[in-house]
This record gives sequence, structure tokens and C-alpha cells, in this order.
Amino acid sequence: MLTLPRSLRRALPLAANGRHLRATVVTMATVLGTYGWVLLVEHLVGLHADSLVQAVVVASALGRVQRAFDRTDRAVACLVLPCAAAGATELGTLIRQQPGLGDAMFVLGMTAAIGVRRFGTRATRAGTLVVLPLLAVLVVPAGVAPTDGPARAGWAALTALFAVVWGTLLTWAAHRTRVLPPPPAAWVVRGPVSARPGPAPSTRMALQMATALTAAFVVGRTVWPDHWAWVVLSAHLVCGGARSRGDVLVKGAWRTLGAAAGTLAGGALPGTFGPGSDTTVVLIFAVLAVGTWLRELSYAYWAACVTAALCLLYDWFGQDPGDLLRTRPAGIAAGALIGLAASWLVLPIRTAAVARARTAAALAGLGELLEADWHDVCAVRRARARFAHGVDQLGLAVAPLRVLAALPAPGRPRACAALEAWSALQGCAGPADELTDAVTAGPADLADDPAVTGRRARAAAHALAVRRAIGRRPPPPDGPPADAPDPTGTPAAPGPAVRTALDALTALDTRLDALTRLYPPRQAPSAASVTVR
Repeated sequence: MLTLPRSLRRALPLAANGRHLRATVVTMATVLGTYGWVLLVEHLVGLHADSLVQAVVVASALGRVQRAFDRTDRAVACLVLPCAAAGATELGTLIRQQPGLGDAMFVLGMTAAIGVRRFGTRATRAGTLVVLPLLAVLVVPAGVAPTDGPARAGWAALTALFAVVWGTLLTWAAHRTRVLPPPPAAWVVRGPVSARPGPAPSTRMALQMATALTAAFVVGRTVWPDHWAWVVLSAHLVCGGARSRGDVLVKGAWRTLGAAAGTLAGGALPGTFGPGSDTTVVLIFAVLAVGTWLRELSYAYWAACVTAALCLLYDWFGQDPGDLLRTRPAGIAAGALIGLAASWLVLPIRTAAVARARTAAALAGLGELLEADWHDVCAVRRARARFAHGVDQLGLAVAPLRVLAALPAPGRPRACAALEAWSALQGCAGPADELTDAVTAGPADLADDPAVTGRRARAAAHALAVRRAIGRRPPPPDGPPADAPDPTGTPAAPGPAVRTALDALTALDTRLDALTRLYPPRQAPSAASVTVR
């Protein structure tokens, strides 16, 4: 596939584990089951091959996003995805018959699906479901005779409903048998309300997507009128879901390099199996399975596998992919550049700002753990889960920084505060686990122990001070100082739970010292400097 430098291999999670493979099996089972359903419907009602393509695209994307769904999300998916599939089917007809109006409606739909993210996690997931059938509109090769009419939209909705139900059954069985870990609860993934001035991140991303798609439609229909969808699809994949400028930069590079490799691999066997060959279908599913497995390792692998699968799809429809070896990479590169320009020029989201916000969110979870009522073990475990989720989200935000830092560059490597903060918070994971286990073992003993109470008060004040420094606010006016001695009354021979808690709190305080060096506190103005006017 792609040969990466050793520094990049260290920056990427290239050690594929069993969890990724098991998730791939569940996803491909969802895809194959949906594909079998559409084959049955095709023979019964006479649908064309474009319905097969739409079903596979929707099912493959659904198989990945449904891993984080809970019961409420799946109930919403049973309503949203069928409606979106029917609407996307009619939109595809509109794009063929009235390109200008259809393109505008496509841009509006994609923009709205991103704009609803401001209403919370569930709205974000519902918007993601709307996007899946819209992407399928761009995947069907040009020149394929579609099935028009209201019946096709109805069957598309029924197929989407089947994909949701079938995928839910498979995922439920995987969770029950512990093949896959259960998704985090809604109270864990609930994000904090942003207090930053200016447009919300979801609004920025929606405007970036609208700009990118509009430019991609114009460029695609002008330069490549027969293959405009490549430019639009590439612009969406690069710009859509980008967390920051660094994220879209790395994603655009992986998209272009992976697509070029996939085009070369997929174009190596043009016309080998012939139109409508069953061998080509098997190869398409095999390539999709490999891409699904490797997607968590690097987006470049996913881009390469999807592009190779599309080349095989063109071969299955009788279109020679060998003639497109130069046209396809050019269209994909143009779309990637358009997505990159939109993300960097239209209300850009700075990578450092995202990292600071997510560092503060992770510290909020740690502070909740330290300030919780330790008599309530459930509250302690919930706080620990929120802290772990916050660290994971920070890891996603700094992922492009790890890749960029691993690139060879002259001179000494520059220190990155976001990466160091992520490393420090990762170091807090072990002590936080030990502290949670100690509280679970003896909640009353720890909650009433004066030594533990004093030390956790200092750690909580330390975490709060770092959070205020990240937000560029002065430290809190009160609270125990970081170097305050332990209160008197410490038992001569503390129990094992108390010793574990004291050691864990000391380790957390030490890790917070590293964050204090990265984000020094902002000094509050002194009384002498205040001038009364």
C-alpha cells in the first residue's frame, strides 16, 4: 500500500489490534446483509444497479458510525436514515434533470446536516445519518441508467430501514458477546457548552462546507463535466468533519496520496474480468473490508481502498478505468485543494485553540473526579469515564500535530504544547484509575480521612488553576495552596485504600505540574495598578 517513514509509523497507531478487526467483521456483515436484501428486491421489482451501489455505500458508512449509537440514537436512525435515503434518491434525479437546482439543493442539504451539530451529540449523529445517502449520489458512475420514479425512493427508504435494523441486531449481538465494547453513555460524550465569542464551531464548519462544495461543483462541471462528482466528493471528504486547520491539512494529504495509490492499483486490471463479473464484486467487497480495517490506522489506507473499489466498480459497469488514470487523480487533488482552502480561509478553526479547549474539557472531568462526593461511588465512576473520554477527544484533536511533528524537517524539533499536554493527561489515566478503584473499595474511609481530604483539595485546586490558565483567566482567589501541608490527624498506619489514594493524588498533582509549566497562570491585576476614574 503506502510506505511511510519510521517517524510517521511511530506517530500513527499502526499496530492493528483485534478490536479493529472485530469491528470490521461486524461492519462487513452489515454491508453483505444489506446487499443481499437489495439483490432480492432487485429481482422482485426490477431495480437497477444504481440501487445496489447506494445500498452498499449507506451500509458501509452506517456500519462504522453505528458503533457509538445507543438505543435512542438507533430509534432516531430508524426515522432519519430512511427519510434521508428517499430524499437523496429524489435529489439524484433532480441533479440529472436540473443540474443547477440539484447542485444547490445538495449543498444546502450538506450544510444543514453540519449546522445541526450545534444542538448537541444526538443532533450531530442525526446529521451524520443524513450525509450518508447524499454521498451515495456522488458514487454512482456517470452514464449508469438509474431507476426513476417514486417507487425507487420508497425502496431506498425501506432498504435504509433494513440496514439500520440489521446493523442494530449485529451490533447488539457483538456487544452482548463482548466482541465489541459497548458505546459510551450519552452523559459521557456530552460536550461542554462553548463560551468563546464568535460563531460556534459547527457554524464555521457549515460555512466552510458550503463554500467548498459550491466551488467544487463549479470547478467539476467546468473542467470535468463527465466526472464532476470526483471533485465534489473529494472536497467533502477533506473538508467535512475536519476538526481544525491541521486536521484538514493532514486529511487532504492522505486523501490525495491514498487516492493516487488506489487509482494505480485499481487501474492495473482494466477489463480483466469483464462487465458484470461476479469476481469483480467479490474483489470490491474484499477491498472495502481491508479499507474498513485499516481506516483507524490512517486515512490514507481508506482513501486508497475506496478509490480502488471505485475503479473496480467502473470496470464492472464496463467503463475502462485505465483511461482515467490521469483524470481521476487530478480531480481528486483539485477537490482536496478546494476543501483545504475553504477550511483555512473561511472562519478557520485553529488547531491550537481546539487542543486548548479539549485540554480544559479533560481537566473538567478530572476536577469532577476530585470534587465528587466520594460516598457516591457511581458519581465517581461517571466522573472517571468523562475524564477518559476527554483525554480520548484530546488525542483526536492532536493527531494531526503528531503526524506533522513526525515529518522530517531541518533543525531541532520544536516543542508542541498541545502534544505535551496530551502526554501529561495520558499520564493521569493510571493514577485516576487507581484512585477510582480505591474509592470504590472504601468510599467511607477515604471520604472521611483528613490526609486524603487535604491532598485531594490541593489537587482539585491545582486542576482548577490550570483550567483557568488555559482559559486565560486569573487563578481562583481562594482555595488551599499547592504546597500546603497535610492537615493533622493522619492515622499512624493508614489502610491500603488510603495509601493507594494518597499515592494516586500525589501522582496526579505531579502531572498537573507539567500542565502548569505549559499554561502558566495569568496574574490578576493588583490593587495598586487599578486607577479609579
